[in-house]
Amino acid sequence: MLDRSFELLLKAIIVHKGGRIREPRAKETIGFDACVRKCVSDAQIRCLSEEEALTIQIINSLRDAAQHYIVDMSEQQLYTYTQSGLTLFDKLLQDVFGKKLTDYLPDRVLPVSSNPPTDFGTLMEIEFEDIKRLVAPKSRKRFQARAKLRSFAIVEASLSGSRLQPGESDLGKLATRVGLQIYENW
Repeated sequence: MLDRSFELLLKAIIVHKGGRIREPRAKETIGFDACVRKCVSDAQIRCLSEEEALTIQIINSLRDAAQHYIVDMSEQQLYTYTQSGLTLFDKLLQDVFGKKLTDYLPDRVLPVSSNPPTDFGTLMEIEFEDIKRLVAPKSRKRFQARAKLRSFAIVEASLSGSRLQPGESDLGKLATRVGLQIYENW
């Protein structure tokens, strides 16, 4: 839902700033990626920095992976990306429309967890240790390891400017680079 809300917000911003969300004679409005590109590069519309666009693209790619593949993310990872997205959504809403997200959602929500997120670096170390445990000899959990590794591959691809979903060979290469031992039938 956060992904879809970003697409609709970006379309509203484009229209609000005098841009077009439908190409001449097109039956449908422009897609998610076109909205992001327009909000980064069109001088009349510009409302996103490259870093902010990256946040939105990571959320979109993770949503795509969850919809079309199997992805396994820790609660800490999910929280980190969701909170980043929510913060950015509020910033855009304020910058462009002069509205606050708290005008529409409760002001005080206390996320409570028995396992709250740590700093991002520590979170990544914990996640990779978990993946290493899943691919250990005789663990028979390589399928779960691939599902966890997929979210990292998506973030890495987004950071390098790619919007493609990672294939099995991409997951294998990433696993090798982070020092995971790959066995037959990875």
